[in-house]
Amino acid sequence: MTKRIGILTSGGDCAGLNATIRAATLRAAQEGWTMVGIRNGTAGLMATPPLAEVLEPSRCDAQMLRLGGTILGTTNKGNPFKFPMPDGRVKDRANEVVAGYHALDLDALIGIGGDGSLAILRAIAARGGLNLVGIPKTIDNDVAMTEVAIGHSTAVLAATQALDNLQPTAASHERVMVLEVMGRDAGHIAIAAGIAGGADVVLIPEIPWHLDSVVAQLGRIKADGRNFALVIVAEAVPDEAGRKVASRDAEGKRRYGGVGHEVAARLAKATGAETRVTVLGHVQRGGAPDPRDRLMGAAFGVHAVELIRDGKFDRMVAWWNRRVVDVPLEKVVARSRTVDPVGPLVTTARGLGICLGD
Repeated sequence: MTKRIGILTSGGDCAGLNATIRAATLRAAQEGWTMVGIRNGTAGLMATPPLAEVLEPSRCDAQMLRLGGTILGTTNKGNPFKFPMPDGRVKDRANEVVAGYHALDLDALIGIGGDGSLAILRAIAARGGLNLVGIPKTIDNDVAMTEVAIGHSTAVLAATQALDNLQPTAASHERVMVLEVMGRDAGHIAIAAGIAGGADVVLIPEIPWHLDSVVAQLGRIKADGRNFALVIVAEAVPDEAGRKVASRDAEGKRRYGGVGHEVAARLAKATGAETRVTVLGHVQRGGAPDPRDRLMGAAFGVHAVELIRDGKFDRMVAWWNRRVVDVPLEKVVARSRTVDPVGPLVTTARGLGICLGD
Protein backbone atom coordinates (compact mmCIF):
# COMPACT_ATOMS: atom_id res chain seq x y z
CA MET A 1 0.00 0.00 0.00
CA THR A 2 1.34 3.43 -0.95
CA LYS A 3 1.85 5.53 2.16
CA ARG A 4 1.49 9.29 2.40
CA ILE A 5 3.28 10.90 5.30
CA GLY A 6 2.73 14.50 6.35
CA ILE A 7 5.50 16.56 7.94
CA LEU A 8 5.25 19.96 9.60
CA THR A 9 7.31 22.33 11.73
CA SER A 10 5.64 24.04 14.66
CA GLY A 11 6.65 26.64 17.22
CA GLY A 12 9.65 28.93 16.89
CA ASP A 13 12.05 28.31 14.04
CA CYS A 14 15.64 27.18 14.51
CA ALA A 15 18.60 25.86 12.56
CA GLY A 16 18.47 22.23 11.44
CA LEU A 17 14.79 21.98 10.53
CA ASN A 18 15.44 21.70 6.81
CA ALA A 19 18.05 19.00 7.40
CA THR A 20 15.37 17.05 9.28
CA ILE A 21 12.74 17.52 6.56
CA ARG A 22 15.28 16.46 3.94
CA ALA A 23 16.26 13.30 5.81
CA ALA A 24 12.66 12.22 6.38
CA THR A 25 11.81 12.81 2.72
CA LEU A 26 14.79 10.81 1.42
CA ARG A 27 14.16 7.92 3.83
CA ALA A 28 10.47 7.80 2.91
CA ALA A 29 11.40 7.68 -0.78
CA GLN A 30 13.43 4.53 -0.11
CA GLU A 31 10.19 2.88 1.04
CA GLY A 32 8.36 4.15 -2.03
CA TRP A 33 6.29 6.54 0.10
CA THR A 34 5.22 10.12 -0.58
CA MET A 35 6.21 12.92 1.81
CA VAL A 36 3.75 15.79 2.02
CA GLY A 37 5.07 19.06 3.42
CA ILE A 38 2.44 20.99 5.40
CA ARG A 39 2.87 24.75 5.47
CA ASN A 40 2.76 26.93 8.58
CA GLY A 41 2.30 24.13 11.09
CA THR A 42 -1.22 23.32 12.22
CA ALA A 43 -2.46 26.47 10.48
CA GLY A 44 -1.80 24.72 7.17
CA LEU A 45 -4.03 21.81 8.15
CA MET A 46 -6.82 24.16 9.26
CA ALA A 47 -6.93 25.84 5.85
CA THR A 48 -9.44 24.72 3.21
CA PRO A 49 -7.97 23.16 1.19
CA PRO A 50 -4.95 22.36 3.38
CA LEU A 51 -1.75 24.25 2.56
CA ALA A 52 0.56 21.45 1.50
CA GLU A 53 2.80 20.19 -1.27
CA VAL A 54 4.52 16.95 -2.17
CA LEU A 55 8.22 17.05 -1.32
CA GLU A 56 10.14 15.52 -4.19
CA PRO A 57 13.41 13.75 -3.30
CA SER A 58 15.11 15.49 -6.24
CA ARG A 59 14.49 18.79 -4.48
CA CYS A 60 16.21 17.62 -1.30
CA ASP A 61 19.81 18.14 -2.36
CA ALA A 62 22.78 19.00 -0.14
CA GLN A 63 22.01 22.72 -0.38
CA MET A 64 18.90 22.09 1.71
CA LEU A 65 21.16 20.99 4.59
CA ARG A 66 22.67 24.46 4.73
CA LEU A 67 19.44 26.44 4.90
CA GLY A 68 18.38 28.08 8.13
CA GLY A 69 14.76 28.40 9.18
CA THR A 70 12.21 26.06 7.64
CA ILE A 71 11.12 25.80 4.01
CA LEU A 72 7.63 24.86 5.24
CA GLY A 73 7.09 27.88 7.43
CA THR A 74 5.93 27.64 11.04
CA THR A 75 3.79 29.32 13.65
CA ASN A 76 4.09 29.74 17.42
CA LYS A 77 0.65 31.19 18.01
CA GLY A 78 -2.92 30.09 17.55
CA ASN A 79 -3.39 26.96 19.67
CA PRO A 80 -6.08 25.05 17.69
CA PHE A 81 -7.87 24.17 20.93
CA LYS A 82 -8.11 27.87 21.88
CA PHE A 83 -7.82 29.63 18.56
CA PRO A 84 -8.33 33.42 18.69
CA MET A 85 -11.00 34.61 16.25
CA PRO A 86 -11.25 38.09 14.65
CA ASP A 87 -14.23 39.01 16.84
CA GLY A 88 -12.29 38.27 20.04
CA ARG A 89 -13.85 34.87 20.69
CA VAL A 90 -11.77 31.75 21.29
CA LYS A 91 -12.77 28.71 19.25
CA ASP A 92 -11.83 25.03 19.39
CA ARG A 93 -10.57 24.29 15.85
CA ALA A 94 -8.74 21.04 16.59
CA ASN A 95 -11.28 19.08 14.55
CA GLU A 96 -10.30 21.17 11.52
CA VAL A 97 -6.70 19.98 11.92
CA VAL A 98 -7.95 16.40 11.97
CA ALA A 99 -10.05 17.08 8.88
CA GLY A 100 -7.01 18.52 7.10
CA TYR A 101 -5.04 15.36 7.87
CA HIS A 102 -7.74 13.23 6.28
CA ALA A 103 -8.23 15.62 3.35
CA LEU A 104 -4.58 15.06 2.45
CA ASP A 105 -5.16 11.29 2.72
CA LEU A 106 -2.28 10.92 5.18
CA ASP A 107 -1.30 7.67 6.84
CA ALA A 108 0.92 9.32 9.44
CA LEU A 109 2.18 12.71 10.56
CA ILE A 110 5.67 13.78 11.64
CA GLY A 111 5.54 16.82 13.90
CA ILE A 112 8.78 18.72 14.55
CA GLY A 113 8.36 20.93 17.59
CA GLY A 114 9.22 21.83 21.15
CA ASP A 115 7.44 20.63 24.27
CA GLY A 116 4.46 22.97 23.80
CA SER A 117 3.94 22.11 20.13
CA LEU A 118 4.33 18.39 20.76
CA ALA A 119 1.78 18.53 23.58
CA ILE A 120 -0.76 20.21 21.27
CA LEU A 121 -0.08 17.80 18.40
CA ARG A 122 -0.41 14.81 20.70
CA ALA A 123 -3.78 16.05 22.01
CA ILE A 124 -5.02 16.55 18.44
CA ALA A 125 -3.79 13.10 17.44
CA ALA A 126 -5.56 11.55 20.41
CA ARG A 127 -8.82 13.27 19.51
CA GLY A 128 -8.71 12.30 15.85
CA GLY A 129 -6.96 8.94 16.05
CA LEU A 130 -4.01 10.22 14.01
CA ASN A 131 -0.73 8.37 13.68
CA LEU A 132 1.81 10.83 15.11
CA VAL A 133 5.59 10.70 15.50
CA GLY A 134 7.37 13.64 17.14
CA ILE A 135 10.83 15.11 16.61
CA PRO A 136 12.26 17.51 19.25
CA LYS A 137 13.46 20.94 18.19
CA THR A 138 14.17 24.01 20.28
CA ILE A 139 17.15 26.25 20.82
CA ASP A 140 16.30 26.09 24.53
CA ASN A 141 17.09 22.35 24.68
CA ASP A 142 14.39 21.92 27.33
CA VAL A 143 12.45 19.02 25.76
CA ALA A 144 12.30 16.13 28.22
CA MET A 145 13.61 12.62 27.54
CA THR A 146 16.30 13.70 25.06
CA GLU A 147 19.80 15.00 25.57
CA VAL A 148 19.69 16.96 22.33
CA ALA A 149 17.03 18.95 20.48
CA ILE A 150 17.49 20.31 16.98
CA GLY A 151 18.60 23.95 16.96
CA HIS A 152 20.36 24.09 20.32
CA SER A 153 23.87 23.53 19.05
CA THR A 154 23.70 26.35 16.49
CA ALA A 155 22.24 28.71 19.11
CA VAL A 156 25.14 27.94 21.44
CA LEU A 157 27.54 28.63 18.58
CA ALA A 158 25.95 32.05 18.00
CA ALA A 159 26.19 32.93 21.70
CA THR A 160 29.79 31.72 21.90
CA GLN A 161 30.77 33.76 18.86
CA ALA A 162 29.13 36.81 20.47
CA LEU A 163 31.32 36.37 23.55
CA ASP A 164 34.36 35.96 21.27
CA ASN A 165 33.50 39.27 19.61
CA LEU A 166 32.75 41.07 22.87
CA GLN A 167 36.02 40.10 24.54
CA PRO A 168 38.42 42.38 22.58
CA THR A 169 36.18 45.43 22.79
CA ALA A 170 35.68 44.80 26.50
CA ALA A 171 39.46 44.70 26.99
CA SER A 172 39.99 47.79 24.87
CA HIS A 173 37.62 49.93 26.93
CA GLU A 174 37.97 48.29 30.37
CA ARG A 175 34.29 47.36 30.43
CA VAL A 176 32.02 44.71 31.86
CA MET A 177 30.13 43.25 28.92
CA VAL A 178 26.75 41.66 29.66
CA LEU A 179 25.30 39.30 27.05
CA GLU A 180 21.63 38.34 27.35
CA VAL A 181 20.69 35.10 25.59
CA MET A 182 17.46 33.19 24.99
CA GLY A 183 16.41 29.98 26.68
CA ARG A 184 12.92 30.64 28.00
CA ASP A 185 12.90 28.95 31.45
CA ALA A 186 16.10 26.93 30.96
CA GLY A 187 19.71 28.06 31.06
CA HIS A 188 21.21 25.53 28.64
CA ILE A 189 22.38 28.13 26.10
CA ALA A 190 23.87 30.39 28.76
CA ILE A 191 25.82 27.71 30.63
CA ALA A 192 27.15 26.02 27.47
CA ALA A 193 28.16 29.26 25.74
CA GLY A 194 29.52 30.68 28.97
CA ILE A 195 31.94 27.79 29.33
CA ALA A 196 32.87 27.70 25.63
CA GLY A 197 33.21 31.49 25.39
CA GLY A 198 35.23 32.07 28.54
CA ALA A 199 32.62 34.02 30.52
CA ASP A 200 33.48 35.12 34.04
CA VAL A 201 29.88 35.08 35.26
CA VAL A 202 26.99 32.89 34.08
CA LEU A 203 23.51 33.53 35.45
CA ILE A 204 20.82 30.90 34.79
CA PRO A 205 17.27 30.57 36.16
CA GLU A 206 18.01 27.22 37.81
CA ILE A 207 20.48 28.76 40.29
CA PRO A 208 19.41 31.78 42.41
CA TRP A 209 21.93 34.59 42.18
CA HIS A 210 23.01 37.35 44.52
CA LEU A 211 24.52 40.67 43.55
CA ASP A 212 27.21 40.43 46.23
CA SER A 213 28.53 37.18 44.74
CA VAL A 214 28.87 38.70 41.27
CA VAL A 215 30.45 41.87 42.65
CA ALA A 216 32.97 39.72 44.55
CA GLN A 217 33.85 37.87 41.33
CA LEU A 218 34.48 41.15 39.50
CA GLY A 219 36.60 42.27 42.43
CA ARG A 220 38.75 39.16 42.19
CA ILE A 221 39.22 39.69 38.46
CA LYS A 222 40.34 43.27 39.02
CA ALA A 223 42.70 42.26 41.83
CA ASP A 224 44.31 39.75 39.46
CA GLY A 225 45.11 42.59 37.08
CA ARG A 226 42.45 42.13 34.41
CA ASN A 227 40.55 45.23 33.38
CA PHE A 228 37.41 43.67 31.85
CA ALA A 229 34.86 40.91 32.40
CA LEU A 230 32.26 38.93 30.44
CA VAL A 231 28.86 38.17 31.92
CA ILE A 232 26.24 35.99 30.20
CA VAL A 233 22.64 36.03 31.44
CA ALA A 234 19.73 33.79 30.44
CA GLU A 235 16.59 35.77 29.63
CA ALA A 236 14.50 34.06 32.34
CA VAL A 237 16.88 34.84 35.21
CA PRO A 238 14.83 36.44 38.01
CA ASP A 239 15.96 39.18 40.34
CA GLU A 240 16.83 38.39 43.92
CA ALA A 241 13.16 38.67 44.88
CA GLY A 242 12.25 36.01 42.31
CA ARG A 243 10.65 38.38 39.78
CA LYS A 244 11.38 37.79 36.10
CA VAL A 245 11.80 40.70 33.71
CA ALA A 246 9.11 40.48 31.04
CA SER A 247 6.77 42.59 28.96
CA ARG A 248 3.56 42.14 26.97
CA ASP A 249 3.71 42.07 23.19
CA ALA A 250 1.05 43.50 20.87
CA GLU A 251 -1.02 40.33 21.29
CA GLY A 252 -0.82 40.49 25.07
CA LYS A 253 1.56 37.55 25.35
CA ARG A 254 4.15 37.74 28.11
CA ARG A 255 7.72 37.62 26.81
CA TYR A 256 11.01 37.59 28.68
CA GLY A 257 13.62 40.22 27.95
CA GLY A 258 15.48 43.02 29.68
CA VAL A 259 17.23 41.21 32.50
CA GLY A 260 20.61 41.95 30.91
CA HIS A 261 20.05 45.69 31.26
CA GLU A 262 18.92 45.26 34.84
CA VAL A 263 21.97 43.20 35.77
CA ALA A 264 24.30 45.67 34.04
CA ALA A 265 22.75 48.66 35.82
CA ARG A 266 23.08 47.01 39.22
CA LEU A 267 26.69 46.01 38.58
CA ALA A 268 27.58 49.53 37.43
CA LYS A 269 26.05 51.03 40.55
CA ALA A 270 27.70 48.52 42.88
CA THR A 271 31.19 48.56 41.36
CA GLY A 272 31.49 51.80 39.40
CA ALA A 273 32.47 49.74 36.36
CA GLU A 274 31.47 50.83 32.89
CA THR A 275 28.99 48.28 31.56
CA ARG A 276 27.49 47.58 28.16
CA VAL A 277 24.67 45.20 27.22
CA THR A 278 24.14 43.06 24.14
CA VAL A 279 20.81 41.28 23.71
CA LEU A 280 21.45 38.53 21.20
CA GLY A 281 17.80 37.81 20.44
CA HIS A 282 16.77 36.04 17.25
CA VAL A 283 20.33 35.86 15.94
CA GLN A 284 20.39 32.62 17.92
CA ARG A 285 17.56 31.17 15.82
CA GLY A 286 18.82 32.10 12.38
CA GLY A 287 21.75 31.26 10.18
CA ALA A 288 23.02 28.05 8.67
CA PRO A 289 22.90 25.04 11.01
CA ASP A 290 26.19 23.87 12.43
CA PRO A 291 27.39 20.30 11.73
CA ARG A 292 25.85 18.88 14.92
CA ASP A 293 22.38 20.20 14.11
CA ARG A 294 22.68 18.84 10.57
CA LEU A 295 23.71 15.47 11.96
CA MET A 296 20.92 15.35 14.55
CA GLY A 297 18.38 16.46 11.95
CA ALA A 298 19.47 13.68 9.63
CA ALA A 299 19.40 11.02 12.35
CA PHE A 300 16.02 12.14 13.73
CA GLY A 301 14.38 12.40 10.29
CA VAL A 302 15.48 8.92 9.27
CA HIS A 303 14.41 7.34 12.56
CA ALA A 304 10.99 9.02 12.47
CA VAL A 305 10.20 7.40 9.13
CA GLU A 306 11.42 4.03 10.43
CA LEU A 307 9.04 4.33 13.40
CA ILE A 308 6.20 4.78 10.91
CA ARG A 309 7.43 1.77 8.96
CA ASP A 310 7.32 -0.27 12.17
CA GLY A 311 3.87 1.01 13.17
CA LYS A 312 5.17 2.77 16.32
CA PHE A 313 3.17 5.93 16.96
CA ASP A 314 2.61 8.39 19.80
CA ARG A 315 6.38 8.41 20.26
CA MET A 316 9.17 10.95 19.94
CA VAL A 317 12.59 10.41 18.43
CA ALA A 318 15.35 11.22 20.93
CA TRP A 319 19.10 11.20 21.45
CA TRP A 320 20.22 9.41 24.59
CA ASN A 321 23.58 7.99 25.63
CA ARG A 322 25.04 8.54 22.13
CA ARG A 323 22.20 6.65 20.43
CA VAL A 324 19.05 7.49 18.49
CA VAL A 325 16.13 6.11 20.48
CA ASP A 326 12.40 6.74 20.75
CA VAL A 327 10.32 7.48 23.83
CA PRO A 328 6.58 7.72 24.61
CA LEU A 329 5.23 11.20 23.92
CA GLU A 330 3.22 11.07 27.13
CA LYS A 331 6.50 11.14 29.07
CA VAL A 332 7.73 14.11 27.07
CA VAL A 333 4.83 16.54 27.22
CA ALA A 334 4.30 16.35 30.97
CA ARG A 335 7.66 17.85 31.92
CA SER A 336 10.59 19.94 30.76
CA ARG A 337 14.35 19.50 30.96
CA THR A 338 16.19 22.31 32.72
CA VAL A 339 19.85 22.63 33.69
CA ASP A 340 20.80 20.26 36.50
CA PRO A 341 22.29 22.44 39.28
CA VAL A 342 24.69 19.62 40.15
CA GLY A 343 25.13 18.31 36.60
CA PRO A 344 28.30 18.14 34.53
CA LEU A 345 28.07 21.59 32.92
CA VAL A 346 27.54 23.33 36.25
CA THR A 347 30.32 21.30 37.83
CA THR A 348 32.62 22.20 34.93
CA ALA A 349 31.79 25.89 35.23
CA ARG A 350 32.56 25.89 38.95
CA GLY A 351 35.79 24.01 38.32
CA LEU A 352 36.86 26.75 35.91
CA GLY A 353 36.18 29.45 38.48
CA ILE A 354 33.10 30.80 36.71
CA CYS A 355 30.74 32.57 39.09
CA LEU A 356 27.16 31.30 38.92
CA GLY A 357 25.90 33.98 41.24
CA ASP A 358 25.25 31.83 44.29
